[in-house]
Amino acid sequence: MECPVCNAALDLDEDELDEGDEFTCEECGAELAVTSKEPLEIEPVSDAEDDDEDEDEEDVEEEEEDEDLDEEEEESEEWK
Repeated sequence: MECPVCNAALDLDEDELDEGDEFTCEECGAELAVTSKEPLEIEPVSDAEDDDEDEDEEDVEEEEEDEDLDEEEEESEEWK
């Protein structure tokens, strides 16, 4: 098994891993988690959190754009 961040070989006893287990890559220091046992899948912990944050930021940006458009429409109607 390799680290998904730096591709270094991970010294793991795959039989003792369970879904949700977290550990650190000795090479790059990335926090990793077991996301699936069959087949064994490992992902960086911070990526999952970052994805959620990115989605939240996108939602806020979309809301702000919608508000800006509403204000522009109101202003253009006032000039008519």
